[in-house]
Amino acid sequence: MKTKLFVITPPFTQLNTPYPATAYIKGFLNTKNVESVQADLGIDVILELFSKKGLLDLFQVSGSKFDVVGNEVSDNSKRIFALQDEYVKTIDAVIQFLQGKNPTLALQICQEDFLPEASRFAQLEELDWAFGTMGTQDKAKHLATLYLEDISDFIVECIDENFGFSRYAERLGRSANSFDELYEALQQDLTYIDSILISLLKDKIEEIKPTLFLISVPFPGNLYSAFRCAQWVKQNHPEIKISMGGGFPNTELRSLSDKRVFEFFDFITLDDGEVPIEELIFHLENPDSNSFKRTFLLENGEVVYKNNSLKHDYKQAYVGTPDYSDLPLDKYISVIEIVNPMHRMWSDGRWNKLTMAHGCYWGKCTFCDISLDYIKVYEPVAANLLCDRMEDLMQQTGQNGFHFVDEAAPPALMRALALEILRRKLAVTWWTNIRFEKSFSADLCLLLKASGCIAVSGGLEVASDRLLKLIDKGVTVEQVAKVTRNFTEAGIMVHAYLMYGYPTQTVQETVDSLEMVRQLFEAGILQSGFWHQFAMTAHSPVGLYPEKFGVTKKSETIGTFANNDIDYIDSTGINHDKFSFGLKKSLFNFMHGICFDYELQEWFDFKIAKTKIDPDFIFNALEEVNDFNTKPNAKVVWLGGKPFTESFSKSKKGRTWEMMSLTFHDKKESFTIQTSKNEGEWLVEILKKVTVANPKNYTFQEIKTDFETQLEDFELFWYSKPVNTLREFGLLVL
Repeated sequence: MKTKLFVITPPFTQLNTPYPATAYIKGFLNTKNVESVQADLGIDVILELFSKKGLLDLFQVSGSKFDVVGNEVSDNSKRIFALQDEYVKTIDAVIQFLQGKNPTLALQICQEDFLPEASRFAQLEELDWAFGTMGTQDKAKHLATLYLEDISDFIVECIDENFGFSRYAERLGRSANSFDELYEALQQDLTYIDSILISLLKDKIEEIKPTLFLISVPFPGNLYSAFRCAQWVKQNHPEIKISMGGGFPNTELRSLSDKRVFEFFDFITLDDGEVPIEELIFHLENPDSNSFKRTFLLENGEVVYKNNSLKHDYKQAYVGTPDYSDLPLDKYISVIEIVNPMHRMWSDGRWNKLTMAHGCYWGKCTFCDISLDYIKVYEPVAANLLCDRMEDLMQQTGQNGFHFVDEAAPPALMRALALEILRRKLAVTWWTNIRFEKSFSADLCLLLKASGCIAVSGGLEVASDRLLKLIDKGVTVEQVAKVTRNFTEAGIMVHAYLMYGYPTQTVQETVDSLEMVRQLFEAGILQSGFWHQFAMTAHSPVGLYPEKFGVTKKSETIGTFANNDIDYIDSTGINHDKFSFGLKKSLFNFMHGICFDYELQEWFDFKIAKTKIDPDFIFNALEEVNDFNTKPNAKVVWLGGKPFTESFSKSKKGRTWEMMSLTFHDKKESFTIQTSKNEGEWLVEILKKVTVANPKNYTFQEIKTDFETQLEDFELFWYSKPVNTLREFGLLVL
């Protein structure tokens, strides 16, 4: 029997764009001519819930809470319940606006007498800073988001405490060493949200009639819903086989041994999904076959892990282009939850997701799961193939925004991709995650910007050179400052991931780290940041060899269900939790461009040490001497167009010589340079060769040699004022 697959992401991930795992799998299945249908049940549930009919049902179901005397309901929920007619009246129009279908509603929303307002609107004093002169659309999106969050608060209090826009019952999936609590929750009656989910799933299963049901579980906040979906299919369509894959099982379920999991799932696969799924399909079509790739299943009543397939994982060139068909791309909703500029990019706008390289080219950071294949196995995709996939996706989705979801995008590949985008004259917008390494020169950043790169995020982690060395980050704070300066000056926004509580981190280092961050924001070379508290995971060097990092595991017990986060004792005995509020509050103000003159002590309600960092450390790090040591193999690229030339004569003290003026037209302005006629003629010819449209790249040495066959003193010419002017307008050395 021919296999038909149904591939889903269960509630909830993002509201503005589909999580890409199912699109990646469908793209691969297309290369094998396997029929598949995908769905994002998260956005489906949200649109059902946040609709006129959904809210009418919601207020009806919650009504009993307000009828009973003595029921403790907050004033906020009472207010929302009292205004239910206003919510029911406005909800469809607001959702359409957030889907980009009703832009004129922004004018109504911004008058602030259209939407009913509850407690979330107490934050409104930030609006002037956040939106300033940005216009009504963004302000209206933020107000509409607050309105949805008010309804969400009502749902959490009165209907379902596990609800959240980008996660559901996340607590049940976090550090669930035992399956007991989740199993118990699955024996209870369906929640209100479950009922919506299951009614949607029922319709889709009956319409699609799959033989294999794949559930991708990227995060703990998708786990409970995944089990609910599997449970219903098992009870109502036992003939359908069910498999789980994705980020959660890849990191959490590697030592799974609880049989009860297989009351819900037939298979759980780990790491790259292509070959495991291919083997499952073969197994279903040929039941006698017993070949599996990285797959847990139940055999003779026991959980077994089978990895006996002889097939190798596919190279990235052969996994196909992600396929977003079946997903309701015009129905995702763009929200602006908070004013952090990078977090806003996560939640606002539709992004096509792609990967430049499988795994991480660095692969050394000691807090990271570098022992797992998704990071350990590094394989880049060729720039021309990446561009082919970008063009396919633009045609398929009608969207030209790309989020490259790399662990860390390789600088050489970013350069090659940017050149290919410019050669093909593609108008795209893209952003990605990087390491702040010295390869990101000022010129490379200008090239990336010219190709459509608008933002990068990267791990500064702990702004302390001792700890960066311990982390094996391969960067220094001084180097990070120079790289963030290069991106910022090119017009690319920079977001830094910041970490506190790393093993053996002292109070002094936390304070000094905050001072470094303060100086980076004050210098204007960081625009966005976020503090995370260190978490020890089972597959990182810290988790595998804790004694090397001065920590001790609280328990060596391996649970029967999820095992990733590890409780540990730090030899310093410091309670890092207490720094959380002060670090985040200070960062919030620094992102607003204020409070740089505050003493660091003012952010904390307990005594901290004074910083030992020089107040001008970052300023001094950025004082750079011009580097005349250009590498001979550096590529030279011209981003500009052809100049208009004019020859003329110049005379002085009876001597006359031929000159040339070259006039260039940049997107914003025009400029003219003057050289001797011979140098001008050479320059015109060399610019034709090194133009970005030319597929051949010329090195600095080749250009120098070419110059010296006709003229003298290349260095004198290269560092002259006319060439410096060209360098400012797009003559890049990469």
